Amino acid sequence: MKNEGFTYSETLDILKRHNITPRKGLGQNFLTDKNILSKIIDAAELEADDQVLEIGPGIGTLTRELALKSGRVVCVEIDDRLIPVLQDTTSCFSNITVVCGDILKLDLSQLYRKHFQDGRIKVVANLPYYITSPIVMKLLEEEIPLKSIIIMVQKEVARRMAASPGNKEYGALSVAVQFYSNPEMIASVPPTVFIPPPKVSSAVVRLDIKESPGYRVKDTSLMFSIVKAAFGKRRKTLLNALVGVRGLENKETVREVLESCGIEPERRGETLSVQDFCRLADCVSASDH
Repeated sequence: MKNEGFTYSETLDILKRHNITPRKGLGQNFLTDKNILSKIIDAAELEADDQVLEIGPGIGTLTRELALKSGRVVCVEIDDRLIPVLQDTTSCFSNITVVCGDILKLDLSQLYRKHFQDGRIKVVANLPYYITSPIVMKLLEEEIPLKSIIIMVQKEVARRMAASPGNKEYGALSVAVQFYSNPEMIASVPPTVFIPPPKVSSAVVRLDIKESPGYRVKDTSLMFSIVKAAFGKRRKTLLNALVGVRGLENKETVREVLESCGIEPERRGETLSVQDFCRLADCVSASDH
């Protein structure tokens, strides 16, 4: 069965037929470009026994392609208006399950146990841009067996995911993504290939999940508390930004811990590598016992 997604006119027709107006508040932008669709599918490197989680399937453009190439597709859609549309556009597939819900509120472990068989899954999605970071963090931090995440995101966010220390785009998202995965930019995407066109450029990103985090750290939760504090007060030095983090109640303690692990207190969070943050967290853990 050959399927090349929905064209611009087909997408408009489906929306009109089902009386759907895209909701700006849900970040709904429907992809209409077959070339971009092919790039997403190619990046996912799907095999016949792969299991896929799709977030925000919309009218099923990407969903149908995923179902053609993989063994099972579970898609989570927050907008109940689109459920009948998905049932219509994906009716010829028996390997698609549609779940109506908010991905940020769902228990992903429960979702995995209910709808997937044992084994690592792939996430493939055109994410709503206004909640990209929370979704990515939830996927990375909740304990479900992931193999890769292939997502369409705002281009600026894609740059942040892959940014290096010292770069102005380097931040908490960069550290988290690089702690759990190896990010790769696959393709740039112009606004013109969506209905309606977003006001920003987009990019397809692939995150290859490390089977175990690539960095060793005794307390992951503590490390991310340090990361959030360091970037939450970005213009402050670490000496000032880290006060109040667990185990770092005052400036004197912060200075002692930083110096004990060879990090100058006057540095800012954006200059620390992922390895530096791991080392700092271990120093805090050691001083706290």
